Amino acid sequence: MRTGIFGGSFNPVHNGHVHLAEKLLRAAHLDEVWLMVTPQNPWKVRVDMLDDDKRLRLVRAAVEGIDGLVASDYEFHLPKPSYTWDTLQSLSRDFPDREFVLLIGGDNWAKFNGWYAHEKILAHYQVAVYPRQGYPVDPATVPQGVTVLRTRLINVSSTEIRERLRQGLPVDHLVPPRVAEMLSHEDFYKSGKED
Repeated sequence: MRTGIFGGSFNPVHNGHVHLAEKLLRAAHLDEVWLMVTPQNPWKVRVDMLDDDKRLRLVRAAVEGIDGLVASDYEFHLPKPSYTWDTLQSLSRDFPDREFVLLIGGDNWAKFNGWYAHEKILAHYQVAVYPRQGYPVDPATVPQGVTVLRTRLINVSSTEIRERLRQGLPVDHLVPPRVAEMLSHEDFYKSGKED
């Protein structure tokens, strides 16, 4: 079973994430895409980050009822920081019947040579790169085992959503309906302190 790993902080999840995951499912010929909520990203400082479980609840609400999309807390149970190589190795041990494909944006591909064990990732796993604004990827320059996907960019930002929520502005047009409902009822991000 071909399973795409789409990792991110999803702080919070938005329409762009869901739309992209659906496109990646088809473009990379996957059976499932796991939206893997990252508890600690080695590339990001943990500032303004909503609690892990709250972000997971929002992702679950965002993908509910969408065939092939799965919210995953798998990395919550791994030692931190959980580097991609470690996650992929652990997934392969726990799910030997699955073929895992790493899904990353052009921004991450641009710094992929700096990732922990990036050579091992390329040697053992397929990588599918999707476009990100300002980070073009030439398919002729990628190594074997790496595919450049053509997916439409949706200009939605989690930072913009958090700022709008703090200002009391609506985000219904930026996030799935159930996520908008949860964000409004539970006052995520509004107080300036994430508990």
